[in-house]
Amino acid sequence: MPNRPLIRLQPKHDARLRHGHPWVYSNEIVMDAAAKALPPGTVVTLASAGGDRLGTGFFNPHPLIAARVLSTDSDAVIDRAFFAGRFRAALSLRERLYDAPYYRLIHAEADGLPAVIADRMGDVFVVQLNAAGPDRATAEIIAALVEVFDPKAIVLKNDSPTRVTEGLETATTLAYGALDGPIELVENGARFLIDPLEGQKTGWFYDQRDSRAFVARFAGGAKVLDAYCYGGGFGIVCARAGAGAVTLLDRSAAALEAATRSAALNAVTAHCAALQGDVFDTLASLGEAGERFDVVIVDPPAFAKSRKDVPVALRGYRKLARQAARLVAPGGILFAASCSHNVDPPNFTECVARGLADAGRSGRILRLAGAGPDHPIHPMLPESAYLKSLTLALD
Repeated sequence: MPNRPLIRLQPKHDARLRHGHPWVYSNEIVMDAAAKALPPGTVVTLASAGGDRLGTGFFNPHPLIAARVLSTDSDAVIDRAFFAGRFRAALSLRERLYDAPYYRLIHAEADGLPAVIADRMGDVFVVQLNAAGPDRATAEIIAALVEVFDPKAIVLKNDSPTRVTEGLETATTLAYGALDGPIELVENGARFLIDPLEGQKTGWFYDQRDSRAFVARFAGGAKVLDAYCYGGGFGIVCARAGAGAVTLLDRSAAALEAATRSAALNAVTAHCAALQGDVFDTLASLGEAGERFDVVIVDPPAFAKSRKDVPVALRGYRKLARQAARLVAPGGILFAASCSHNVDPPNFTECVARGLADAGRSGRILRLAGAGPDHPIHPMLPESAYLKSLTLALD
């Protein structure tokens, strides 16, 4: 039995943990002097008020989410071998889903590694350690990745706001190996160049892979607008599917440069044009100019970083849907997405529907979707189902 601290839950506060929830909140814990004194990220044994040992977890006495469950085995040893086992299990699942090594390898709690995100781009891995526990175990996590994958490079993209809540510093570092510039990944048959050290989040958004393929079905001969295009994931796949003209819109010059390089890599430069500007302002200008597109894609960053942001975010999604719908040609396609986990699917769907009505448009929903299967959802953690999207055919 490992010799480590014991964290007890308050009486009658162990039901959620027993039922498989991966978090324990600070108000559910006997937060005595000994618990408060533990260094953030300590591996602990979790126990009921009566002394039943319920599992092993990372503990941080400071934030609301005080304990994150690693195993229901209270004797589990959390070392390199433990992390390597989690990586092998995740790899086995992804290899049944995908033919090529480009996917999210670890999606936090759903893959048994709370607060850990790991994206694989061939032999390069980009990792986010978003809580004190995995941050404290950085050396073991890196060593386990090296053991299982023998990668060329591992980038730690530890720039999430969640780390601030956990009392951690934010930084992006090359933790292992070497990088000599942008790297290439393959998705939906298209090739993309990304810079894992400079890009947003892990450098790519694998979560929209299936939606990109679906939207591209409507791209043949079409005039396409890809707003918030980032690296051009939607637009370039549409161009490869035969779009006549693709406008790549983003406010970031670096994102547009990356998208332009990827367009050249896929030999679709002649069909793609970069447009830099604020998306709301640019959509309004395009509408006033009478521009129309056969396919309009609006895939913005999160509008609601916290619950207090939700009312403003809902207004933003409604306005975005209104502006986008006005640009869709009759019989065209609108794709709208939200990655704000604080905005639930019914509210997002209502915002899009109201935005259509505001624009005087009607249509039908062809597809409701979330993230791809390399972003699994923990069955007891609906918060992990953050992404939602609608593909609509407009009259």
